[in-house]
Amino acid sequence: MSRIGKKPIVLPEDVTVELEGQTITVKGKNGSLNYTYPQLIKVALEGNEILVSRPDDEKISRQLHGTVRSLIQNMVVGCHQGFKKVLVLKGTGFRSAIEGKDVVLNVGYSHPIRVEIIPGCKVECSGPNNTIITVTGIDKQAVGQLAAQIRGARKPEPYLGKGVSYQDERIRRKEGKKAGKK
Repeated sequence: MSRIGKKPIVLPEDVTVELEGQTITVKGKNGSLNYTYPQLIKVALEGNEILVSRPDDEKISRQLHGTVRSLIQNMVVGCHQGFKKVLVLKGTGFRSAIEGKDVVLNVGYSHPIRVEIIPGCKVECSGPNNTIITVTGIDKQAVGQLAAQIRGARKPEPYLGKGVSYQDERIRRKEGKKAGKK
């Protein structure tokens, strides 16, 4: 039995859940999310808990059991309190701005990099020269995807630490070349 899959999902007071066929809808103070789960998995609503189970022990059912439970748990957490990722720009002249539906990054290239904001996510630029980017939203996957796209514009390099990194990310630094004697 999946250790994660058999845990019940406890619903906070301000979150409501609707089950209709194979679709689960989670509504909260931040918004609502839908998810259509596979037919191999059973989802039941009992009181203020959601129970995820599987009818048999086939390999695909075992694989999906914990995954579906985690996805529903992330929907509940997102609708209740939301998700947030903070990115930091490190480097001379690095800055960011929001223009319409794009995040514009000046990160050392000859041209600015544009990253389209995924629907359902909010982006804020703050700090000196807008070097801190905060991505928030109710969908954990969308927030993580947008943060990864922004980070991918210029990943942090190990020698000087320049680039776009997550706020809590540790960059493993390397020692530069040393002048050798002949």
